[in-house]
Amino acid sequence: MSTYDETRRAWDEASSKHVREYAEHLEQARIARLLPIEEELLAPLIEGAQVLHPQSGHGLDDHALVRLGARSVLGLDYSPTAVSAAQRRADDLDAPCRYLITELPVTGLDDAVADLVYTGKGALSWMADLDAWAQEMHRLLRSGGHLFVYEGHPLVPLWAWDADEARVRPDRSYFADTHVNDTFPARGATEHQRTLAEMVMTVVGAGFDLLHLAEHPDPFWRPDDAPPAAAWDGRLPNAVSLLARRTP
Repeated sequence: MSTYDETRRAWDEASSKHVREYAEHLEQARIARLLPIEEELLAPLIEGAQVLHPQSGHGLDDHALVRLGARSVLGLDYSPTAVSAAQRRADDLDAPCRYLITELPVTGLDDAVADLVYTGKGALSWMADLDAWAQEMHRLLRSGGHLFVYEGHPLVPLWAWDADEARVRPDRSYFADTHVNDTFPARGATEHQRTLAEMVMTVVGAGFDLLHLAEHPDPFWRPDDAPPAAAWDGRLPNAVSLLARRTP
């Protein structure tokens, strides 16, 4: 089995969590909000927007996007389990969100169907071909539409989660192509690494104008059973936000 097939299977197995915790996620969706920095950047852009959310996962952020002003959200994911749970949740809440099982290239969608692409958190590391992903997002956005990324910082794979001192893991390299995510709930899966420069230049090279780029000390995700890590004490980058506009 190829690395891609193993990762896809692992992601679908991990997505069963969305089914097991359906009732809890349903209640979370009723009050879901984006992070303050996300709301600050997206509020001027999102009123009445048709939003595309690739790698939509459990879809909770889609309800937050609607709450912020989106007219509709279309979530894309290659896990049938994730898509099924997210669509059921949207139907139960009568939310203007729908979901498709798809992967790159996205089939069944015409060019220029969205005003905003929202990537979600923890998505890009699963993209084997980031250039193809960025080009596809450019195709699906209308002229002048926006691409928004809030992700784990590319340095995050290096940080050990020791509580006493911030350390770089001896088994990781910033310039590696991949690493095995040993915190992934489906017994480990291969994630793809890029430097911050690679991430930014890929977006620019796909035909976007960069409007915003910032690094943040707080991680977007903390494992429930993890003690506070020294790498999260405000001295190191743990997340990055990027906003870009599609050129004509």
